[in-house]
Amino acid sequence: MAEVTLVEAVNLALARAMEDDPAVVVFGEDVGINGGVFRATVGLQQRFGSERVFDTPLAELLISGLCVGMAAQGLKPVGEIQFMGFIYPCIDQLVNHASRLRNRTQGRLSCPMVLRTPHGGGIRAPEHHSESTEAMLTHIPGLRVVIPSSPERAYGLLLAAIRDPDPVVFLEPTRIYRAAKGEVEDNGEALPLDVAFVLREGRDVTLISWGAMVKETLAAAETLDAEGISAEVIDLATLKPYDEDTLLGSVAKTGRCVIVHEAARTGGFGAEIAALIAERGLTSLLAPVTRVTGYDTVMPLPRLEQHYMPSVGRIVAAARKANEFS
Repeated sequence: MAEVTLVEAVNLALARAMEDDPAVVVFGEDVGINGGVFRATVGLQQRFGSERVFDTPLAELLISGLCVGMAAQGLKPVGEIQFMGFIYPCIDQLVNHASRLRNRTQGRLSCPMVLRTPHGGGIRAPEHHSESTEAMLTHIPGLRVVIPSSPERAYGLLLAAIRDPDPVVFLEPTRIYRAAKGEVEDNGEALPLDVAFVLREGRDVTLISWGAMVKETLAAAETLDAEGISAEVIDLATLKPYDEDTLLGSVAKTGRCVIVHEAARTGGFGAEIAALIAERGLTSLLAPVTRVTGYDTVMPLPRLEQHYMPSVGRIVAAARKANEFS
């Protein structure tokens, strides 16, 4: 079993999907000859040809529109948007067409497309290259939103997304593209969508996160463990639709919950989870639900970037405070 980085796992999943299904096509800005801005598609054009892996103009609306049209006609397109900050022109196609196609045609057509894009900050990039606006996408009915946090989950969840009959936005955490390696068996086995992964069992506090912030959340759990606080860590993985039962079950066990995300605080997806727990898990709570998030500002330029994103220290402090309630 090979040890690969997250971006290499994405490449493996794309190659496996294309090998298994001739309807899968991959396209986007510089994905063909150059293999993408992060080299996620490197080697695919040479292997599968320029009709199945091709470069597009610098036009995100075109990429998303191609996805919808191809999906409606029996193909399984995987479009790449170079950075999440460039995804906003795609909203027209996602809201008005991709997410509505099954409903509009009364089930006659579906839209089996995937729109991939790097997500989040932490790589000292310029403006528009570090966005974390996943909550905006989760508000679109009919659209799945998936964010892996490890090579293993990137491989399995991307395969599942490509095989899903409905549209999926697949957000790849840029900061951990090459931060660590994991064992990935290229066996074509998908992981389930809409399922949260319990990465660490605990009894005192539930820590919920997704994407790159899972790394800091796990590190915080280790610190808390040394202090005698047992933290359960959950990787949400699929934000829409999300696994309510796993979250509620964990909070019922621990009585405390800290939600961690790097997106801005107001209207962030952490608020949706907090509302769920308030509505359906209130009697389990021993302490208020806490959010550890980015700030209500544009992601700052490199010199202040690390001050914006939640740190291990901020997560630990929030969990400690929750454990002061009895």
